[in-house]
Amino acid sequence: MKVCKFGGTSVASAQQIKKVAAILKADPSRKIVVVSAPGKRFDDDVKVTDMLIRLSQAALCNEDVEGYLSEVLDRYAQIAIGLDLGQAILDIIELDLRNRLESDKGNPGLFFDQLKASGEDNLAKLVAVYLTSIGLHAEYINPKDAGLLVTDFSQRVQALPESNNRLSALKDKATITVFPGFFGYTSKGELRTFERGGSDITGSILAAAVKAELYENFTDVDCVFVANPRIIENPEEIHKMTYREMRELSYAGFAVLHDEALMPAFKESVPVCIKNTNNPLAPGTMIVAEREHSFRPVTGISADSGFSTLFVSKYLMNREIGFGRKLLEILEDEKISFEHTPSGIDNISVILRSHQLNTEIEHRIVHRVKTELHADEVNIQSNFSMVVLVGEGMRNATGLAARATAAISRTGANIEMINQGSSEVSLVFGVLKQDETKILKELYKEFFSSVLVQ
Repeated sequence: MKVCKFGGTSVASAQQIKKVAAILKADPSRKIVVVSAPGKRFDDDVKVTDMLIRLSQAALCNEDVEGYLSEVLDRYAQIAIGLDLGQAILDIIELDLRNRLESDKGNPGLFFDQLKASGEDNLAKLVAVYLTSIGLHAEYINPKDAGLLVTDFSQRVQALPESNNRLSALKDKATITVFPGFFGYTSKGELRTFERGGSDITGSILAAAVKAELYENFTDVDCVFVANPRIIENPEEIHKMTYREMRELSYAGFAVLHDEALMPAFKESVPVCIKNTNNPLAPGTMIVAEREHSFRPVTGISADSGFSTLFVSKYLMNREIGFGRKLLEILEDEKISFEHTPSGIDNISVILRSHQLNTEIEHRIVHRVKTELHADEVNIQSNFSMVVLVGEGMRNATGLAARATAAISRTGANIEMINQGSSEVSLVFGVLKQDETKILKELYKEFFSSVLVQ
């Protein structure tokens, strides 16, 4: 049995959904299908999820929602007409959306999630109807009925371990299961959504629960590339990589797969394959637990922006027991997570995601660190990018850090921070956002333009 997840571009139109049907028809072992909400059909198009966000915001502000609602319904109507489906499925979708709009707005977060999740939910219903109409015998399954349980509202959204036993029953179904991605339900029956791109997570959860032979993640690229093709012209392809390598690259900006999507599959040793809906015969990129060693130490290069640095300096900080714990407790009080903590003898930098900060929060953090920890210097700076080199072979490669820093030096950019994890699978450089692109290009030239066989 294979579990297939189709991303937003794969289900953006009737034409794309016909390609999905052909892929399923070509391989009867593809028994569980996870779908995203319809994505962009062209560059200036609007994703259905973004339409639903506007709709929910209007509803929460007690504005007239009919225009926003019509926009969403029209998108589904275009898909249904292109698939020769009748009015019945569109009536079901409209009734569902109107019921969600009339639900309790007392908890704005709950209401917001209800509306956002309707993109995947209603598309799954439509796809199931279409597949059945062409003889593929499919059934829409709601995550609540299937038993996809997630954490309560006080916690970050994650699937609960008990979901596995409930979801494993899906493997016994004779029909194709069409399952909406992106959301699950708490034990109280409240709907909660994963982060944007969370349909990848749903697919991985299902693949793990049914112990699939393969989890196929269909997107709009033939494979994973060693670097962003929008920055590097014709970058090399990655044919096989490990879970750890993909996890590190996804964290650092690879948009191919959500960075949380691999853990469920990894725990059950389910291999993952990134494939192209528009070119399904391409072999794609296999993601596995272990792979043979390559002569090339670096598997991929990635970068992500939107980072800030909390810099703290205090003389004899290294002698002060509990200093790091107290610093992180201040961030915990502000409900802020951290990414990296490079440090020296008398100073420490905490790398944060900038979206967690605002002027008020920054002032509170700086004030508390100065008054409670008696720091000599405290400041927060923004507009940083993290450039990451990833590869299982890096741990056995000598001089790799020197090659990387020399390449960055050639660009004239300054390195603000260096961090290497204990696994030695990744090497992270903090740089100014304005230098990100030229650094990526120079690192690609260093590690991929000329192959040095070792």
